[in-house]
Parts: sequence; C-alpha cells; structure tokens
Amino acid sequence: MAFLPVTKEELNGERADFIVVSCDAYVDHPSFGHAIIARLAESMGFRIGVIPQPLTDAEYRALGEPTHGFLVSGGVVDSMVSNYTVAKKRRDKDEYSEDGKTGKTPDRAITVHTRNLKRLFPSKSVIIGGIEASLRRAAHYDYWSDTVRPSVLLESGADLLVYGMGEVPLKEILRLVARGARIEKIRDVRGTAYLSAFDALPKKLRENAETGGAVFLPSFEDTRDNKFAFVKAFNLQHANSSYVLGATLLQKHGGDYVVINPPAKPPEQAELDAVYALPFERAYHPRYKAGIPALTEVKFSLTSHRGCFGDCSYCALTLHQGRNVSKRSKESLIEEAEKLKALPDFKGYIHDVGGPSANFREPPCKKAAEKGECAGKECIGYAPCKNLKPDHTEYTDILRSLRALPGVKKVFVRSGIRYDYLMLDPNRDRILREIAEHHISGQLKVAPEHCAENVLKLMNKPPFERYTEFSALFKRINAEIGKEQYIVPYLISSHPGCTRRDAIALAIYLKGINYMPLQVQDFYPTPGTKSTVMYYTGIDPDTGKEVYTAKTGEEKREQRALMQYGLPQNYEIVRRALIAENMTYLIGNGRGCLIPARPPAWK
Repeated sequence: MAFLPVTKEELNGERADFIVVSCDAYVDHPSFGHAIIARLAESMGFRIGVIPQPLTDAEYRALGEPTHGFLVSGGVVDSMVSNYTVAKKRRDKDEYSEDGKTGKTPDRAITVHTRNLKRLFPSKSVIIGGIEASLRRAAHYDYWSDTVRPSVLLESGADLLVYGMGEVPLKEILRLVARGARIEKIRDVRGTAYLSAFDALPKKLRENAETGGAVFLPSFEDTRDNKFAFVKAFNLQHANSSYVLGATLLQKHGGDYVVINPPAKPPEQAELDAVYALPFERAYHPRYKAGIPALTEVKFSLTSHRGCFGDCSYCALTLHQGRNVSKRSKESLIEEAEKLKALPDFKGYIHDVGGPSANFREPPCKKAAEKGECAGKECIGYAPCKNLKPDHTEYTDILRSLRALPGVKKVFVRSGIRYDYLMLDPNRDRILREIAEHHISGQLKVAPEHCAENVLKLMNKPPFERYTEFSALFKRINAEIGKEQYIVPYLISSHPGCTRRDAIALAIYLKGINYMPLQVQDFYPTPGTKSTVMYYTGIDPDTGKEVYTAKTGEEKREQRALMQYGLPQNYEIVRRALIAENMTYLIGNGRGCLIPARPPAWK
C-alpha cells in the first residue's frame, strides 16, 4: 500500500485519469470523503492523483492535466461552517488542516476550486460532490450572506454534481466513462444533478416534465423573492429524498434548469463492506510534519452504518445520506478492527462503533426493509410510528465480538445513542446495562436538545419525559453495577420556536439537576435542514404556521446566558430576562431560585 500521487514525479511519467481535488488535507482514511472517492476510483482501474487544498495556480497544476477530468471533493465539514462560528466570526483553528492552522480552506471551497479548474483546464470536466455540494444542489438559504443563493452548479460551473454518499453514483459514472462516455453528456445516473437548457434535456425527461411526470420546484427567482415559495421548494425536495419514492426534480434558474435525478439506491452490504476494505493507509500524508488534528478522534473508530431515519429538523442527513440505513457486516467490522490493531500507535482502544446514531443499525420496520420509508410519515421523533420495531440484537453482538478480540482493551460508543429508540426496545435494561458496563468510561453522550415540548416538536425530537425516563434508568443501572457514570446532554440554544420563556424553562431544569454546560451550541442554520427553513422564513414547513426565532445578537446571547445561568458574567443578562417575563420569584437565595439576589463574585 502507498499514498496516491500528489506530485508529477510520483506519477512516474504517466498521466492521471482523474485528479481528486480535496477541500481538506490529504488523509487516507475512510472517515474522509476524498480518500474514499480516490480509492474507489483507483479500484476500478483508473490512475488517480490527489491535490489537497490548492490555493495557487501552481498547486492546481501540480499533477498536470488529467485524461478525463477532476473530482472536487468537499470537506468533512462544509467550508463555511469550518471557517466561521455561528456568530459569523472567523475560527482560529481548522481541524482538517495541518497543525490546525486556518487559511487553507477558501469560503465556498467547492465553487472556488471548480472555477479555478475551469479557468486553468477549460477542456476538462469537473464533477463535484460531498456535503457542501450535496446540500446546495438546488436554490438554498445561505446564512452567512443572509440570502437565497442559486444552485452550486450555477455558481461553480461544474459539469456534474454527485449528491449524498456518492459511491454508488460515482461507480456508475466511472463505468460509463470507461466505456467512452463524456462526463458532460452523462445525464441519467441516479444521485446526480446537472444544469441544462430545457431544449437540451433528454427527450424522455422533456416529455415527462411536460406531462407532469417530473416535479417542478419553484424557480430560484421565486424562492429568492417569496418565502412561501422557498418553503414549497424545500417540502418538495424533502418529499422526494427517498430512493424509492423520489422523482426527478427540475428548478429553473434564469433560462436554464437544474435537474436533480432521483436519489441513488443506498449501497448493499457487500458494496459497503468493499468500500471499507479498500487499501487505505489510515494516516495523513507524510508531507504534513505537524499532523492533522481531525484524524486523532477517528483513526481508531469504526463506521458501522450509514443513513438515519431520525429525521431531526436541524440535521441535514435526511437530504444528504437519506433515511434508509445501510449497514456493514459484522465480518467487515472485525476485519477493520484487525487492521487497527496492526497500526503501530494502537493502544488497545477502539474509540467508537457507530454511525449518525450509533444504535440505528436496523431498518425501522419490515416494510422499510423491503420497500423503503413511507411517504409523509416519521419513523421516530416526537411521535414514533406504531410499526417501529427497535432491534439492538446485531449491534450488541458486534460490540461483544469486538471487545473479545485479543489486544482490544475497550470498545467505546462515543457517537452517542438514540435514547428514545433504546427506551422502546423491550430489552432496554439489558442493553443499557451492557453499554454502561463495557462501552463507556464515565460519560455517555445523548441529545435531548431541549426540554420545552413546543421546541421538541419543531425539532422532531421525542417528548422530554422519554429523556427523563432514560436518565433514571441509566442512573439506576449504574448504581446496580457500582459505577459512577454520567449523562452528557447535548443542548441547542436559539432553535426556531424557542422563546425566552422556553429558554428559562431549560435553565430551571438544568439548575434542578445541578448541571450547567461548559459550552453552548447555538442553532447553526445550514443548507438543507427544516430548521433552517424555519429560521429564514419564520414558517413551520409542516403546518404553515408562524415560528418565532431568536435572530439578533442580543436574543441569542440571552438564550446562551440562560443555559449558563451560573456564570458571573451572565448574571445581569439572566436577571433582565427573568424580570421581562415577570418571573422575579426566581431571583433570590431560596432553594427554588435560579440566580441569587446579588451577583456572585467573579473568580
């Protein structure tokens, strides 16, 4: 095994068939999308080179001109999220660049890299993919400019966009290229999108569009100018995000159309196993003398599955990975664990085994396993489907098998579990006992996100009593096994629908359990989520009703301060909030008070 070429010298006089341009530093590990894309293309017989994080013309030309074209891979994190905090301030660290230093990832990196490649290599095709491209495939709200922007296809000039977890469509594209197809002429691969004049569309699609067989989204101009049109466009995308139910979508942008083919079928287990069996070096490229911080957490972790049927409103996974769960085999995971054991710096600890939600490994029900998820229905969330069949059998068996491997000291579950799914399993006591005994070390991460029921409904999270029931069970089980372990709850401030009074209710709950988060995550509006639609439009896409959202800096600071009610610097903000809501009975030295009568001394 060896890293793929990053210089002309390493190509040994040959020409690359495709060049992968990565928005992140080159890390040859299956947790990094550029590595999977590069190794997958290599496995299909193509000569692949990698250009990581180019900034100058010389860097873009580092490998010369490829035979077929460029594959521009978005980063593990969207470049705008990577570069800016939710307060729109420049971050001072980039986990996906050498030594954590910033400056290697341009804003809207997919667009910047594609435009530069088109300028320098005008005759070569560019395919874009990854989460940044995937979630911008249609007109979308851009939080950082506070505008609705057109499809990234229009902004970047890319020839083809691969959305979702791209292995399946990419394999089909590469097969067509191997048979002589031109990339700019590939128009019917599921899981792809492209820009076209209406008259240039394939005849079958033109006929379908004219007879109602395809779905027209409100145009870019309409979504930009009319918030109700924006909501309609989102709802149509969401309704067609299933590989079983999804139709071809068309959205007019000026005189052209963005065409979004139906989602690709998720990879079968054997296909997913094959991806993770590719010959990754499992390290960052030796050119990085100071290392890549992001590798530390994932280097000894295992991805057991893809997809999530949770459909949380603030999460982009529904539009990106989809609700269908694809899983790897137990044998594949054990084989990868053996590879981890062989690494010289492995200390006996597998840091995580999971996916978007660690215990969402099985389909939600028999129908979903056979035909995909139902249209217009939720599997789980605030009101779980009566047909949901929680099943942890295989997942717990995999955990047992991994921890039994010679040389493995501990197998952790750090990606967090869906506690509501676990609580619906008749075997929840036994499962949680096993996790508490063997797979955590002091803390278990879960995500209640809030305690106010109206906010939880908008988030599509379970009623808060599910969390309190889980918390009580966790506490009882740890007492029985003689361990002092704690739940670390993830919470979001300023989510659409969260009023000042809701934020106070959360503060009261936190005070009641004697917990105050050291860090608070403000809701971050990113493209492709239902919560972002609420933030931008002030409309609940499900009901059409108005939704309050904390948008000003003052409103957001207040909600953050309420979650961190005990910090001296937050005292006056919390006090003013309580006065504004006529809740001064929470100010004082009594047991039920949120803050003392006098401000605490600074430490």
